[in-house]
Amino acid sequence: MTELNHSMPVELEAWAQSQWQQWWSHLNPSQQEKIQDDRLKSQFFRAVVGSEYFSQTLLKNADDALDWLVAVANQSLSSAMLMDDIRQQCAGVQNSDELDRALRMSRKKYMLAIIFLDLNRITDCVQTTALVSTLASTCLQVALDFHYSQMTSRFGVPMGRESGQAQPMLIIGMGKLGGGELNLSSDIDLLFAYPESGETQGAKKSIDNQTFFNRCGQAVINSLNTITADGFVFRVDMRLRPYGQSGALTSSFAALAVYYQTQGREWERFAMVKARVVASVVAGERESIIEQSIEELDELLQAFTYRKYIDFSVIESLRNLKDLINQEVRRRALDDDVKLGAGGIREIEFIVQTFQLIRAGRQHTLRERSLLAAMQRLRDLNYIDAEDGAMLKAAYLFLRNLEHLLQAWRDEQTQQMPTDSLAIARLAWLMGCSSSEEFKSAFEQHRRSVHQAFLDVVADPDHEKQTEWQVLWKTSQKSQVTWLQSEEPEVDEPPEVFCLLQDFREQRSIQLLGANARANLDIVLPVILSQVESNEVLKRLLDWLAAIAGRSVYLTLLVENPEIIASLVNLFGSSSWVAEQLTQSPSLLDELLNEESLYRIPSKDWLATELRQQLLRIPEDDLEVQMDALRYFKQSHSLKVAASDLSGKRELMKTSDYLTYLAEVILTEVLALAMTEMSRQYGQPEGDFIMVGYGKLGGIEMSYSSDLDLVFIYQADPQATTPGPKSIDYHTFYTRLGQKIIHLLTTRMNSGQLYEVDMRLRPSGSSGLLVSTMAAFERYQKENAWVWEHQALVRARVVSGAPQLAEQFAQLRQRVLASERDQNLVREEVLKMRDKMREHLLKPGNLSKFDLKQGVGGIVDIEFMVQYAVLAWAHQVPELAKYTDNIRILDALQAEQRIGADSAQFLIDTYQTYRMAAHRLALQQQPAMIDADCYIEERQRVQAIWQSIFSL
Repeated sequence: MTELNHSMPVELEAWAQSQWQQWWSHLNPSQQEKIQDDRLKSQFFRAVVGSEYFSQTLLKNADDALDWLVAVANQSLSSAMLMDDIRQQCAGVQNSDELDRALRMSRKKYMLAIIFLDLNRITDCVQTTALVSTLASTCLQVALDFHYSQMTSRFGVPMGRESGQAQPMLIIGMGKLGGGELNLSSDIDLLFAYPESGETQGAKKSIDNQTFFNRCGQAVINSLNTITADGFVFRVDMRLRPYGQSGALTSSFAALAVYYQTQGREWERFAMVKARVVASVVAGERESIIEQSIEELDELLQAFTYRKYIDFSVIESLRNLKDLINQEVRRRALDDDVKLGAGGIREIEFIVQTFQLIRAGRQHTLRERSLLAAMQRLRDLNYIDAEDGAMLKAAYLFLRNLEHLLQAWRDEQTQQMPTDSLAIARLAWLMGCSSSEEFKSAFEQHRRSVHQAFLDVVADPDHEKQTEWQVLWKTSQKSQVTWLQSEEPEVDEPPEVFCLLQDFREQRSIQLLGANARANLDIVLPVILSQVESNEVLKRLLDWLAAIAGRSVYLTLLVENPEIIASLVNLFGSSSWVAEQLTQSPSLLDELLNEESLYRIPSKDWLATELRQQLLRIPEDDLEVQMDALRYFKQSHSLKVAASDLSGKRELMKTSDYLTYLAEVILTEVLALAMTEMSRQYGQPEGDFIMVGYGKLGGIEMSYSSDLDLVFIYQADPQATTPGPKSIDYHTFYTRLGQKIIHLLTTRMNSGQLYEVDMRLRPSGSSGLLVSTMAAFERYQKENAWVWEHQALVRARVVSGAPQLAEQFAQLRQRVLASERDQNLVREEVLKMRDKMREHLLKPGNLSKFDLKQGVGGIVDIEFMVQYAVLAWAHQVPELAKYTDNIRILDALQAEQRIGADSAQFLIDTYQTYRMAAHRLALQQQPAMIDADCYIEERQRVQAIWQSIFSL
């Protein structure tokens, strides 16, 4: 076989020969005979060496697959052949199981052929991506045709309420599928749409159009996405639909228009550049309806994507997008990622799409979905000069070919460059390079060129000035660097700071630093030393530096952003909690870089959008990485809250609002993730589900260490069963959904856990069912709940889930709290519960300290007064049962003259003062205990108001 690999790097040859001989030996003589031709043998050699997936899959199906691949090698492969063959293979299927198996067999057959053709460069990069895209769209069309037919047989044809016409279902391909550019292991980003609302006609059981299309869409997803004994077809990602995972699976054109006009974000415009209908179906021979619908949908989406004016605002949006990606690259160590790393495929896409979004509102010829076609249009119109255009095209083809090699190896969705020398040598040979060094040099050169072009597009006008300032800063530190590197001073007892530095130098992470990282440390550390005033704070900072030293990118960030060192010193001095968070998760340093966002008060919608963007960049089936991203999101925003809290730039109510909104958007995504996981296994239920927050979450008073008091409620027939392959009754489904939610929230990972969860406030407490129907919850509240459970209900509200069921809960809560009660009995039960809490939670004997929460005249006393007032008087003053937070209830008590204005305002001010002190102690990881001589007048007056309220 020497003649087949004359250009193979020496270090690869022995391994490649071994792989080939091992594979060849597993073929029988008749199979070997089929590829004796030198040309064929050379091609199979490249495929076996280049793809472990190819070699193993081919051996399992050698008899049929060898004949097929030999024919492909001799005749190549066209998209038309692929489409006709798959349709023929699936034409006779009788049920979903047969369809799913036929699709998976077709996928395996054609992936073998496409990998074989690509590795041998029989097809070029553009042809390869076109074939994979055709494979995906054909499988989608076949699955859609089958399931739509099944649905119409059962429920009739979906009809438009206004037009009276049969309604088509359209599947929109986003991203690389929309551009016809799928790589060898792409997932497919989809939207499902239909023109009009209405109902089905022509069958005994009629359902509304959205339910029809939801079920049809879910069936299509299951046929492609579900992993069976035969594998899968394509991973399906629906997170680009309106409202993401929490949104409806399918949308009418009207719903899409409303969303994109009122809710659409700038990053969604980038996603829409490539959007196109890749599969469609309608009952009967009504192609004109489909054509008309596609035209209407294209007009709707392009009106959102492209502005009618030259739109330079997209550059700032691109900067923000890229900043988010850079944070993810650092957090997940993706520096050498062919797609996401600096100078990677994503930056080329961003360059081209930015020009499209700026200009294509007026220059309609730029509305190309294919990146290379759009790039050529930009060159023709002189928006990109010929030299840069040639460079970007060459880099794009190089990186896409490399991406295919990475994914062909094991049919894995990866773009990460390997680190072992053998894998690098294999890539070098397959890429046509004579050595690993030549390959790595070409790879780095392409990345440098692309990254520079990207910086030219998104350059900050102050970038050059900042760079000059950094140079001056480094120069000004030389004397301190010299001092730091000096020998131990001649003193009998070295100062503590010197001992700390000696211990720091001896840590393994510091000992192993490379030359560049050590040079950066020599710049950063003297700056820290010049600003730190406490050895305790210095110790925290040195522990943090030791934790981040292994990732030199963070030291580089400090060198390039020296202004944040002062913020770090201040934060580490103000809060041991902040120091611990940054030491455990060094990537949180990114959150300190943008002072504007650090002190900004985001809305709940803004937080939800940011979290959705971050999760969209993670494969939908990679639950572990999604869980890690959720934890990072919580940590990063908790850090921002703490930083602004410690700076005095945020008032208490805003801090609690921020932390509460943060919990709510996380819970919404956790519910969506859990529902996706459950539906994939059991099918999508036809019911509603809500999460009710109690305590600090329900009262919008979250702090840094708050756990989540949750209750799960659903509304559906508990005896009905789910429609999936593993059908279970609805109560079991929602119970497992609740368990999955708790698992996602509480599982401890390297990045910690999201929240502690307390479910003891559910009906019947720890002995009760994990989830309740709304009817059962209402029955319990009216017939069996204790007074203390109604106290808890005062601070209960829906924090995530179905809006209609949430409204039902709000109405039920209002009715229960506004019920007339025996005031003497309520007073007696509330006082009894308060005494019991003090007995169990207030530590006796420490007369030098006051417990801010449980002490007499403390936080809980104020909360109990508020809760008692609601239960005792809400039947006369319904306004008291409207709110769940103590401040607004106290405002209502004052407005309704149930307590005096001075007393109400005093309780509000004191409650906020206590909670602010508790927040600050939490940031120092201290219990909520203060010196006993603090707040004496406040405590005494709280006790006096307590006496007056409970005597009314």
